[in-house]
Amino acid sequence: MRTLPYGDGALLVEPDDPADVLRIAAALRGLPGVDEVVPAARTVLVVGDPDRARAAVAALPPPATDAMPARGGEVVLDVDYDGPDLDSTAAELGLRPDDLVARHAAGEYVVAFCGFAPGFAYLTGLHPTLHVSRLAEPRTRVPAGSVGVAGEFTGVYPRSSPGGWRLLGRTDADLWDLDRDPPALLPPGTRVRFRPR
Repeated sequence: MRTLPYGDGALLVEPDDPADVLRIAAALRGLPGVDEVVPAARTVLVVGDPDRARAAVAALPPPATDAMPARGGEVVLDVDYDGPDLDSTAAELGLRPDDLVARHAAGEYVVAFCGFAPGFAYLTGLHPTLHVSRLAEPRTRVPAGSVGVAGEFTGVYPRSSPGGWRLLGRTDADLWDLDRDPPALLPPGTRVRFRPR
């Protein structure tokens, strides 16, 4: 694992295995000298006193063999699997649409990090047979609640925006609400299940 200075008040931690990002982020939260922890796809930003944060990182225990840590409990999202890319994505993957839906809904997902837009959670745990590239030409408008896949991730668009993920379905869940604490329904570490309706 490498630690790199990130300005005067932060460190960027690069784990040897990107699967350790959530474990590292969970272990660092709330430690003395650590003001904020921001996980990403393959790094963890640690904001606070750099010397104390570096010491906290150095004192992390080695990776355990158990599952990724989760915080924030589990959220179940009801999904209508009727997305505009369902049939073409299934065909590209050599699956029937029903099989793609069954595999996607059977996944055990964890929010790895948030980005792109407020409340947009990148969920890990997508079955390797469902890894697929983004669209060659992104859409100018993806409706809020659209459930998609891209690369090794699955996720839900919290609001209408441009995007290039393959859209498999939609949910009515409110993913971003400024009157809620926290505003994001799916903060990092949350377990997520998709339930077909």
